[in-house]
Amino acid sequence: MRYIAHFDLDSFFVSVEVLNDPSLQGKAVLVGGSSDRGVVAACSYAARKYGVHSAMPMKKALQLCPHAIVLKGSRGEYSRYSRMVTEIIAGKAPLFEKASIDEFYIELDGMDKYFDPYQWTIALRQEIIDKTKLPISFGLATNKMVAKIATDEAKPNGYLFVQPGMEQLFLAPLAVNKIPGVGKRTFDVLQSLSIKTIGDILKYSAVQLEKKLGKYGLELHEKAQGIHHGVVTSFHEAKSVSTESTFHENTADTDFLLSQLVRMTERVAFELRHDEKVAGCIAVKIRYPDFTTTSKQVTIPYTFRDDELIPMAIDLFHKLYKPGMQVRLLGVRLTDLTTNAMQTNLFDDTARKAGLYKAIDDVKNKFGTNALNKAGGMKKKG
Repeated sequence: MRYIAHFDLDSFFVSVEVLNDPSLQGKAVLVGGSSDRGVVAACSYAARKYGVHSAMPMKKALQLCPHAIVLKGSRGEYSRYSRMVTEIIAGKAPLFEKASIDEFYIELDGMDKYFDPYQWTIALRQEIIDKTKLPISFGLATNKMVAKIATDEAKPNGYLFVQPGMEQLFLAPLAVNKIPGVGKRTFDVLQSLSIKTIGDILKYSAVQLEKKLGKYGLELHEKAQGIHHGVVTSFHEAKSVSTESTFHENTADTDFLLSQLVRMTERVAFELRHDEKVAGCIAVKIRYPDFTTTSKQVTIPYTFRDDELIPMAIDLFHKLYKPGMQVRLLGVRLTDLTTNAMQTNLFDDTARKAGLYKAIDDVKNKFGTNALNKAGGMKKKG
């Protein structure tokens, strides 16, 4: 029997802040941008009672909940705790997917031949709680979609097992927008058809829904029956993005080497954003004329931003490079990749920066990756 567990850290950013400052426990806490253009990255359950939710403009959130405590956020701490949870899961799970900084899918296919998958998942959740002190919920089901919906129903800090054959019965009474992927446009169409619950979808045939929603109508009809074909993609398959350059002539020109390093870091950051990923580790490689190769890496707060990656690459270069030595090859690599969770981009100043990066990336997509470069990456040798 196929089983998939979906784990989700509850109100992750807020939970980390509460761990670091227990006086916040039970209070209305908002994490995110505090400026007029700031956005809520995460909110406590106490704040949600007032209608606040993530991705809401901070200004509106404070109108709904004026007594809320606003925190800028500690991205380094979030990355650290995310890695702690990842390491615990990696040590136990045969196959897992890190869907975002705070969300995981675990493939338990065939495990029921040896032990109870439900009890195994309960034990794993308890180990995560014991070692990190973070609240975490899970859903266990026969596919990814039902497991994710079950997690949402189990929150906060709970768990739910949808047993094989019970998928449709479990889904039927839930609001139709509980199905991942049902956005505002689809929701409005379904409302016009008097479809309010997932069970209501099955009052229509797949053909009728296709006429209204195109191919997604067919997919939606399957989902309402608890059918989903998504697979768990191994976390280890999210390898890396990297680039390296072998120079026509060996060089000890530090200014030139640094300009190349900046250019390469921009390139891999662009690839990262194109793939909608964030990286948690950066490495720099140097090869000398005698083919001696050295490299150094450092874990970082999850990011895809040039202005955060470039200083780290430069720092690694200075720690690696032997002044005066000729260099044959230089490389940059980003690893520990995971899906770009929306929340990682909702802190102070990031809305403006995200807009800037999108504009830059649009130009690069149209005219090539060398169309725009930072001044530090423009220096040419000789």
